[in-house]
Amino acid sequence: MPASAFDLAYDELRARWPESTEERDVDTPYGPTRVHVHGPADGPPLVLLPGGSATGLVWFANAPALGARYRVHAVDLLGDAGRTERRGRPLRNADDLTAWLDALLDGLALNRTHLCGHSYGAWLATRYALHAPERVDRLALVDPTQVFVGFRPGYLLRALPLLIRPSEARARAFLARETAGTRPDEAWQRLYALAATAPGRKLVTGRRPRAADLRTPLLVLLAERSRAHRAAEVAERVRRTLPEAEVVLLPGATHHSLPLAGPERLDARLLAFLG
Repeated sequence: MPASAFDLAYDELRARWPESTEERDVDTPYGPTRVHVHGPADGPPLVLLPGGSATGLVWFANAPALGARYRVHAVDLLGDAGRTERRGRPLRNADDLTAWLDALLDGLALNRTHLCGHSYGAWLATRYALHAPERVDRLALVDPTQVFVGFRPGYLLRALPLLIRPSEARARAFLARETAGTRPDEAWQRLYALAATAPGRKLVTGRRPRAADLRTPLLVLLAERSRAHRAAEVAERVRRTLPEAEVVLLPGATHHSLPLAGPERLDARLLAFLG
């Protein structure tokens, strides 16, 4: 069967990862999960969860710095575009996502790990840290959505056409508006746009987690120009509910330009936090 446009874009972005990166398909009750693994075999583990439509490949610009110290595991999310397959137990709700992550960490032989997520991946990472705090050493959230505050209504209105009738053109237009002035990598933009119409895509969402109950050391990295929410409102909520958390504003970044925008700043803050 000829490769699809999505597969070609996926392989193009995969080639941007360090040459030593390994591809693993980890069996879970929900189907095999694709994980991009980079870094020293004996390095402390760091699991990276991407935002919706981004795939685990979006961390390619961060992998060299993070993988110099940590064993990086960048995951294609269950239910989203990428090379994680839904096969076996049905994916119905957020509890299934946490059960899937339990099985994934088991399959990777990670009893404990640092956990970092962006956007939708940050929502999932937060849920998991509340579900299994004994397995998460440190938690980093990159412009988290639906964790501390909800989406801005204007952002949802702009996203509505893409949600109702997804197309590559609509995804491109939405991304161009939301990343204006930051110029994210073109290969990743192409993959993001094609992800909108990937067959079988089914993102599972749910209510905001009780983030105030987090007891895991926490870093929150916020995009200064995020349109998904007001960065100042998120920062104020975090500081009020979790005063020991570290909150950092990433100048010039937009929600959808992360984690690609200014990777050096993001990597430096993340590495300092992980210690």
